[in-house]
Amino acid sequence: MFTDIDSFLRYFRSVNRRAVRDVTALPPAADGWTPVGGEGENAWSINKLIGHMCGSRLYFASAYRRQGWISPEPPDLSNPDLWAPALDASFEEFSRLVTEVGPEGLTRQIEMIDTPGATLSGWRLLLMMMEHDIHHRSQIDTYAGLNGWDPPDIYFRSAETIAERQPEQIAKYRS
Repeated sequence: MFTDIDSFLRYFRSVNRRAVRDVTALPPAADGWTPVGGEGENAWSINKLIGHMCGSRLYFASAYRRQGWISPEPPDLSNPDLWAPALDASFEEFSRLVTEVGPEGLTRQIEMIDTPGATLSGWRLLLMMMEHDIHHRSQIDTYAGLNGWDPPDIYFRSAETIAERQPEQIAKYRS
């Protein structure tokens, strides 16, 4: 659990930076790319997924502020030059909105959208938002990998790099 909103936002800023890093690493062919087959959310373009990430941040901020689970209109993401600025703008707006609530926001109860009477703590709602954001970033990275567009390694370390270091770590910690 985060005990203050500034700590949460510091961490979420790094999550946003990784989202920006990953979408700016995509090639021009990613613009408008959609998966083969699928319906509804399973057929969204990369552009639409990025817009969904931006809008969902503000959807969760609305709920956190006890102003309803309201989805805003997505930003214009008609070309890749708009992707990173939209993610950054939604991060800034999200940060402003949740900061305005004050310290009680983390512990107060928020009514669920689909379960009358059921509530969750503000800090849980914020973690749900962040998990949702990371889920869709990973979806975009998966699409990149399927298309042969190398997604950046998380934390700048590949699985292969970690595997190379295993003998050293085993010798150091298990000998």
